[in-house]
Amino acid sequence: MITSMTGYGRREAVWRGGSVAVELRSVNHRFCEVVIRLPRALSSLEDDFKRRIQRRCTRGRVEMTVSLHGGKESGRTISLDRSLAKQYHRLLGDLKQELRLGGTIDVALLAGFRDIVSVSDQPIVDRRVTEIVKRLVTGALADLDAMRRREGAALARDAKSRLQVVRQAVAGIAARTPLVVQEYFERMKASVEKLVGSGQADSGRLHQELALYADRCDVSEELTRLESHLVQFTAALNSRGPVGRTLDFLLQEMGREVNTIGSKASDAEITTHVVQIKGELEKVREQVQNIE
Repeated sequence: MITSMTGYGRREAVWRGGSVAVELRSVNHRFCEVVIRLPRALSSLEDDFKRRIQRRCTRGRVEMTVSLHGGKESGRTISLDRSLAKQYHRLLGDLKQELRLGGTIDVALLAGFRDIVSVSDQPIVDRRVTEIVKRLVTGALADLDAMRRREGAALARDAKSRLQVVRQAVAGIAARTPLVVQEYFERMKASVEKLVGSGQADSGRLHQELALYADRCDVSEELTRLESHLVQFTAALNSRGPVGRTLDFLLQEMGREVNTIGSKASDAEITTHVVQIKGELEKVREQVQNIE
């Protein structure tokens, strides 16, 4: 089952009058990018959480946020750097005297320097809180993974239905191609015979040249490669593991074959099929951008 890069997971628990919440969000990204936001008291867990996410997700941008609200262990502390405050006071006094300035250097002025007074989270000493957070991360990861798989299944169903439309159009081109080649040959033959008149041209050489020109509008080789790409694409949709890059490559190859068919076969009916195929492949490409 393929997996989407889009997903969401959230778990929450209550502890000692407060609450802990873990939220995971993932969106499409070319590589695997993990962004973790933790309270300072839980910063030591960042590497472990990142490894756990990377084991589940090989592509996509995943953001994890852990929030602590209320509770005795989640209080905040204020610290004062007295030594730095004294340095500020002394330097400002020297500047005041040197520039002969008025006014006073009071507490309100010193408090305006943010590095003198700082607010920080109180370290969590209860190990049970850490275990709660780990358990919530496990649950949120399971929710994220389940949603990514559901999204992946929906993307696969949509892609398969569009590929069925593509196959029908390809079958239409395949049925029309021999007729186009024959019609092209007959038109060229009639035009050449009209120009050279009867009995003035080597009929064997003329037939050979006309066959060569007619072969240029034959798209049977392109149809064979296109069908091979469709088979590989369907197999990838039914496989396990990350296949997004493989699907994107196959779509590029299919687009290249379809463009060649459109340029070689100067036929209104085939052109209609080509336009239809391009439209469906473009819609599939938009979906594939979200596949891991």
